[in-house]
Amino acid sequence: MSAAPLDQPTLELLDERIEVDARTPRRDGSLSSRPIWAVVVDGDAYVRSYHGERGAWYRRALADRTLTIGVDDTEIAVAVEPARGAELDRRISDAFRAKYGKRSPGPTEAMVSDEVTATTLRLTAP
Repeated sequence: MSAAPLDQPTLELLDERIEVDARTPRRDGSLSSRPIWAVVVDGDAYVRSYHGERGAWYRRALADRTLTIGVDDTEIAVAVEPARGAELDRRISDAFRAKYGKRSPGPTEAMVSDEVTATTLRLTAP
């Protein structure tokens, strides 16, 4: 069974924001913070690693199954789970194009590439 979706205020915040920070702990105990993009599709929030599976924040989040999202001075703890499927991938890629395509066409096309699509994570309630 799938985890519970994020609450509506959190979904709205992620939907409105252009970038949020992915915060993950490094092995040495320090905190990594990387700006990432998030989209909301059918009541769920999704993120992808711009650097594909090489993205350090992605590897840590996937290993821990958790991530902290930073928005201004607010930190939101979330659980993560891989999210794949041809139709879901298409809808999420369409959401990335709609939200970011006009503002950042090159990076947006990278975010919908096969390599990056393979890193799609659904953000859920912890």
